[in-house]
Amino acid sequence: MIRFVSRPRAVLLALLCALALMPALAQAQVTDLNAAINKAGRERMLSQRMAKAYLQLGQNVDMTRSRRVLDASVALFDRQLVELKNYAPNADTRATSLALEKAWIAYKDVLIGMAPSQERAPQVLQLSDEVLALANTLTTQFEALSGTPAGRLVNLAGRQRMLSQRMAKLYQALHWNLPAGRMREDLALARKEFSAAHAELEAAPLNTDKLKRDLQLTSQQWFFFQDALDQKEQDAMTRATNVASTSERILEMMEEVVSGYEAQR
Repeated sequence: MIRFVSRPRAVLLALLCALALMPALAQAQVTDLNAAINKAGRERMLSQRMAKAYLQLGQNVDMTRSRRVLDASVALFDRQLVELKNYAPNADTRATSLALEKAWIAYKDVLIGMAPSQERAPQVLQLSDEVLALANTLTTQFEALSGTPAGRLVNLAGRQRMLSQRMAKLYQALHWNLPAGRMREDLALARKEFSAAHAELEAAPLNTDKLKRDLQLTSQQWFFFQDALDQKEQDAMTRATNVASTSERILEMMEEVVSGYEAQR
């Protein structure tokens, strides 16, 4: 049985997993606005990724990777939030960082306090969206301070990371037969927004040759991810596992794209 307890060793292992699984994330403290946009945008993504992993663990979907994803994401969110609070250059970003910290404390308590359950899952979904909204506000505040084409593209590409995890989260929630509400409509909207933003990124004048290649690879992963979301022939557990794995692959590609835009000045 998975034990949801807090131990220094577990936190250290989670942080090591985060760095090992996503080398692009192993960066220094925030030193400029592009990096701030990237990391605030990544907090936005992590809000959805953690909920996805929670739902997968509750359903015994891809257990080893889901446990690793949740631990690594919690540790990474904590670390980046400290960096963003330390960097916040004005009163607005400082206020939003503090509000995000407050929402994060409540969210983390539900995520790691007890083993995942259907009864607590709706609360996880609600808190994940509250953290998402605040992280998005912080990201857009940094983008406004930047006022550059590169800053806008870091935000836009970073939002694609979030959408990849949001789609998977919504799929897993529906798979667990949680109260649907607007989840089907939200999933369809996220798919539409991802496709539209990807076309915009492909047409961006700032694209380097590497960015063009990475976006082409992302197109391929988007095809596989959509196929996983649409599949009907496989059994339910196989479908859920395929969504879990393809959402991670497209996230890895989008990390490369965001890093490419972040490097531009």
